[in-house]
Amino acid sequence: MTSSETIVLGGGCFWCIEAVYRSLRGVLSVHSGYAGGTTAHPTYEQVCSGLTGHAEVVEVVFDPAVITCRQILQVFFTLHDPTTLNQQGNDVGTQYRSVIFTTSPEQESIAEAVRDEFTQADVWGAPLVTQIEPLPVFWPAEAKHEDYYARNPDTGYCQAVVGPKVAKMRKLFADLQKS
Repeated sequence: MTSSETIVLGGGCFWCIEAVYRSLRGVLSVHSGYAGGTTAHPTYEQVCSGLTGHAEVVEVVFDPAVITCRQILQVFFTLHDPTTLNQQGNDVGTQYRSVIFTTSPEQESIAEAVRDEFTQADVWGAPLVTQIEPLPVFWPAEAKHEDYYARNPDTGYCQAVVGPKVAKMRKLFADLQKS
């Protein structure tokens, strides 16, 4: 019987984050969505307005016997720039903030420890601004956002932004990739 844990991660556009986590062994499911705001059942357009307080996030369900929460978070802190407040590349706004929404006190401790390790190692050369907080509510994104990269690999955004991140993660975390 497979056990599972859920963690919700925001590191800019959810298409990039989703594509990377779908490729990792031990990840059982990945869903794009919204969390951390005040509007119930937000739409993409509402979240993009910056008025809901939500971040674009992915819900990652994983088997901790195959991939640990620590490994999930090491990928996260490598995947995006956790030093830019409310921005990832050209994407600007609170919806693109660096945030970890935990589902247990143990996850919160692990997230703080991994963030501290990346800070102490000065991996990014600047202070990390990643927020860590308990998950309030995860709101699934519209169906058109699910598995976006796999369905739209030839779009400009996917070729210029998502594809290079996926390639980088496959190289840096080759030992965690699905066969």
